[in-house]
Amino acid sequence: MTTQESFKRRVRERMVRTGERYTTARQALLARSTTADRRWVSEPEMGDEAIREATGHGWDHWRDLIDSWPREDWDHAAVARRIEAEHPIDGWWSQAVTVGYERITGLRLPNQMADGTFTANKSKTVTADADELRHLLLDEHARLDLFPDEATELRSKPASKSIRLGIGGGVAVLSLSQKSDGRTAVTVMHEKLPGPDEVERWKFWWQEWLEAIDQAE
Repeated sequence: MTTQESFKRRVRERMVRTGERYTTARQALLARSTTADRRWVSEPEMGDEAIREATGHGWDHWRDLIDSWPREDWDHAAVARRIEAEHPIDGWWSQAVTVGYERITGLRLPNQMADGTFTANKSKTVTADADELRHLLLDEHARLDLFPDEATELRSKPASKSIRLGIGGGVAVLSLSQKSDGRTAVTVMHEKLPGPDEVERWKFWWQEWLEAIDQAE
């Protein structure tokens, strides 16, 4: 479908939704395409070139398209499902488009998830054996030494690939990967945080924690 045909379809959809005449609906959609209306509240995780290569369209196209859809029962899941149903991209990319749109338009802040909570991410390669560090993280008494200032609760099964710990009012997901030189790459995703201020606080906290783990070896 050409760009012009896509725009006409959006005009007709708006006419059905609002009862407006063609000219009125067309002018309303054109007004959305002005430069001022295209200001981004925050940057999406993927750049315009990357999203265009993967989906066939850039962010301006996706923003105009989603803006043209009815807002009744509109939520993240509904938008992602419609994108996947109507366009030849898979579920992962439909989610990426939806998240990008939400960040561009201010519906989702940086580090904010679909449920409204926030996630802090930190990673570091430390001089520790992955199996030994995993054993310490799984052991309730050993965690008292690893986390002397924070209460923790194991939220995953011992055999799970990633270790989930309840900490600081959220859930930290720790992934360990043994490197060929004997060191361990540690990735932390601290989920379910209530706001952006908590993200910055826990990013700093995990940075300090990872440095302490590295220096302890």
